[in-house]
Parts: sequence; C-alpha cells; structure tokens
Amino acid sequence: MTKTAFLRPRTAPAEPMEPLTGLLREWLPLQRWFAGKDRPVTDLGVLSTTELFPGCLHVLVHAGHGGVPTPGGTLPAGDCYQLLLGVREHPSPRLGKALIGRVPDGRLAGLTVYDALHDPRAAQLLLERLRHPGTAGPLRFECDGDGARRVPAGLVPRLMTAEQSNSSLVYGDEYILKLFRRIQPGENPDLEVPGALARQGCHRVPAPVAWFRTTHPFKATLGVLQPYLRDASDGWTLALDALASGDDFTAQAHALGRATADVHLALSTAFPTGAPGANARTAAAMTERLTAAAHAVPALQPFVPGLRAAFAALATCDAGPPAQRIHGDLHLGQVLRAGREWFVIDFEGEPSRPLSERRSAHSPVRDIAGMLRSFDYAARQRLPWRPEWARRCREAYCAGYAARAGWDPRKKHGLLRAYETDRAVYEVLYEARHRPDWLPVPMAAIERLAVRGD
Repeated sequence: MTKTAFLRPRTAPAEPMEPLTGLLREWLPLQRWFAGKDRPVTDLGVLSTTELFPGCLHVLVHAGHGGVPTPGGTLPAGDCYQLLLGVREHPSPRLGKALIGRVPDGRLAGLTVYDALHDPRAAQLLLERLRHPGTAGPLRFECDGDGARRVPAGLVPRLMTAEQSNSSLVYGDEYILKLFRRIQPGENPDLEVPGALARQGCHRVPAPVAWFRTTHPFKATLGVLQPYLRDASDGWTLALDALASGDDFTAQAHALGRATADVHLALSTAFPTGAPGANARTAAAMTERLTAAAHAVPALQPFVPGLRAAFAALATCDAGPPAQRIHGDLHLGQVLRAGREWFVIDFEGEPSRPLSERRSAHSPVRDIAGMLRSFDYAARQRLPWRPEWARRCREAYCAGYAARAGWDPRKKHGLLRAYETDRAVYEVLYEARHRPDWLPVPMAAIERLAVRGD
C-alpha cells in the first residue's frame, strides 16, 4: 500500500501541516495568480484538505500579509487560495515545472508535491468529477440539468498559459474549466451571471455546464465548466493584428459596442436595477482612490487637481442610466470574436475588489469606460503611438452601443470622463506595481483627462 492510500477526505487538517505549508510559503509568491507579490507572506495556514482521488489533494490555504500598509493605510487580512496538489513518491519527469517540493516529515513525509493542474491524469479525473455530480468532503459538484452528461469522457486536457489571476483547463477544444485561485465567500459572478444570462436567452455569453463549490471553511464557488469557443480570437489580439497590418477596426468596434449593449440589456432584465442619482457617493469613492494612488505613485501628484475636477463634475452632472449588474472588468481581452459574432467572457470582475462589490449594481458607463481605455492601450503598443486609431474605435464603439441600447454614452460626457479617469487611475497604480515599463500608457491618458477631459 502506498503512502497516498492513507489520505482521506477531511474538512480541516486534523494533523499539523507545517511541512507542507513550509513548501507552499516559498512556492505561492512565485505564481502569476498570487495577488500579494508586493507584500511579504507573514503566515500561511491550511484551511481545508480533501482527497479528490488517490494522489490528488484539494487544498484551501490562507496567506497572511502583515506589517505593510496598503495605500489607504490599512493592514490587509490576507487571502484564501485554491490549490490542487498532486502527491507522488516518484512524479513523472514531465512535471518538472510543476514541482513544489518533497515533504520532509509528517503524514506526507517522503512524498513529492506538485501542481496537479499540469498532470493530464489528474485533469481528466477532475473532469470526471464534474461529469458525475456528487460530493467529496465539503466539495459539491453540480451541473445544469443534464449538461454534464453531454460532456464526453476522455477529452484530452491542456492547461492554458495566458491567464493571470486564475487557471483554466481546456478539454478537447470543446469545454473550458476555469478554476478560481483567490477564493472569497459567496457565489462567484462568473457562475452567477452567465447562468442568469443563459436563462434570459442571451447568446453573447457561453452558459455554465457544470461547476463545483465548497461549504468549508465558508461557502464559495471554486470552478466553472463552459463550452469552449475553439475558433474564436480575443479582441486584444484582433486589435493588435489590425494595427500591425494598418487595417481599420471601426466596423469590429461598432459591432462590439452593440454586443456590449446586448449584454447590458440582458443583465438589466436578469438582475434588479438601482435608481440613478448616486453620483455624489461614487465621486467621493473615486476621489478617495485617487488620493491613495497618488500617495503610492508620485508621478500622479501634478495631475491630481485636474482629476479631482473630473470627479467633482460627476457629483453634479446628469444621473445617467440606472445602476445595474455589469461585467465589471471589461476590456478587449474579455471579448471573443467567433465568425461574425462577439461574445463576452470572464464575469468575475476585478479580482482585487471585494466580492460583495463585484456583485452589486453599478453604472453601465463603467464597462464602457473600461473598453475605451482598452482601445487606447492597444493603440500604444508600438511606436509611433496611434491615438487617432483609438479615437476612431472609441467613436465607433459608442455609436454601436447607442444603436442597440437607446442612449448614447458620448452624450453623458461628465459620467464618461469620470469613469474613464477612475479606470486610468487604477491602471497607473497597477502598472507602477507590476509593469513599470507600461506606466507611460495610462499616464498619457491621465494628462489628457486632467487637462482637457475629452
């Protein structure tokens, strides 16, 4: 009998797991989806372990960050992360990049631990769990009607390498499983929203087929299986290809604006809407974020008066459309074009924001501003910058949105300027922390928005 045969489902570690946490403390900060790269991990604790199948553990860990204040001046409590860990005495050499280390002592002593998502056998067994709804300790595997039964067995998995904040497995180019890495209590919008839109008959969003959750240490969504659009290209790639070849992108931008409006209209039906008129509260929150960002990025400070003016104007301008559920992190990388149709994906929202905020109602102008900023990013990917290309795309996108939604974002100038400014401030903070070479891109927008506001 191998050592892995002694592992059994459990909702919390009954035995000390210090040898495993010691390995994870070194490995976690190196992962691209780890959110606390700019903060030291001061403590790491295992919240739950469950044996999904022999040799594979589902683990939730809490990474604590202490002693380093955020720009707002508060100490973060830490984050919960989802791990699927393979446990073997002699892992395949092909898993070299996935290896975490050999456990020195404890109940896993002598075994090598690795990221099981890189293991094709573990990935196939995970799909089998989703194809057959049921439970494993605190884990609940569920599906939409008989959807999971339509998923063929034996689909070959491959781990996608492009994602930043989560991990995704593609099965046979037919289905894609997104595993959320940073886990927060509550239903994840990337399950909640596509499910609701599917019930509305909205074809712009792939519908969930199966998913799994946990009930310990809190209720949370862990992963979602959806159809994979195998022949689709993401909007970011298409935009850069158009720029590289000197092609016009306005027709695609116009169609994308219509698709965005389709999704917003379906969302306004599927979820309750809020009353307009919260601009003063929104402006105050934007101003607070600006103050924190300027404290962290000194390059912002000369532009603060002009940016504050944009937020002050928001407090007194037209209330705009009612607040509603939105995408929350819309940009060219979150849309796919298959044939002549645009599809919208990744409704998780900005992962760094609290789940309650991501599930609440916001102005749809926030999504529009995010896409407009994305056109600007694309136009500045190579020298010389192409601001005129971005301007044409922005105009076409807003025109397409207006044709479908019945109101024109360009006529909500105060709203659009404030939300685009808020997005650019977020981008400055992100680039300063993670991609300093990209900082000139949002800073160019900051200068434009602070001086002219167009």
